[in-house]
Amino acid sequence: MKKIKLFLLAILPVLFVAVNVNAQDDLPANAVAGKCYAKCMIPDQYETVTEQVLLKEASTRLEVIPAQYTTTTEQVLVKEGYKVLTIGPATFSTVTEEIMVKDASQRLEYVPPVYETVTEQVLVQPASTKWTKGRASRGCLNNDPEKCKVWCLTEIPAQYKTVTRQVLKAPATTREMPVPAEYKTITKAVVQNPAQVVEKEVPAEYRTVSKQVLASPATTKEVTIPAEYSTISTNRLVRTGGFTDWVEVVCGK
Repeated sequence: MKKIKLFLLAILPVLFVAVNVNAQDDLPANAVAGKCYAKCMIPDQYETVTEQVLLKEASTRLEVIPAQYTTTTEQVLVKEGYKVLTIGPATFSTVTEEIMVKDASQRLEYVPPVYETVTEQVLVQPASTKWTKGRASRGCLNNDPEKCKVWCLTEIPAQYKTVTRQVLKAPATTREMPVPAEYKTITKAVVQNPAQVVEKEVPAEYRTVSKQVLASPATTKEVTIPAEYSTISTNRLVRTGGFTDWVEVVCGK
């Protein structure tokens, strides 16, 4: 019997984890006298799973298309026609006048979107358990603790990873900004006292003035900004480990 125990202690580190039971119902069923039995510890099996985590939501950006203008010309009266009299010339007074050279319009100003940063915990590895080898106290089946093997089921807590991402708080918008009309000041002579006696017609004088006229108002177009993701890997339990059934081992003599 002593030789059998020494043989079992020699093969335990290589092939099996021999288990000394603490209860009568954990012994091999239908055991045969003179034979030895052992059972093995099979570890948990995991597989690696990758997934994408949202870091920044998709959004839109408004792009401003400025207003378009066309240039036109027109004849502006700078001196009225008058009559010349042979007795006495006409008298004039000088006046100034403002003319519009560019229509008033609206300018669209882009207001960018507003984001806020949030953090959240992402599960990387779920909670699990594993068997660890313990040490028996004196008096546990045998006065010598080295002759008792103890296995303890240890709980492994879940593991998490902190992920930071941006969440859209306020989308992009535009606001209208008024653009005032543009004017040009011109000076012209106006007849104050016409000539007397003999009349002679003097034609009016005109000046060609260029001005800008609004052809199409400012508009916006929407540009899509795609979402941003990050890939993380997690370990998922595929098969739970444990002890095998009792198997017969060859004993030395």
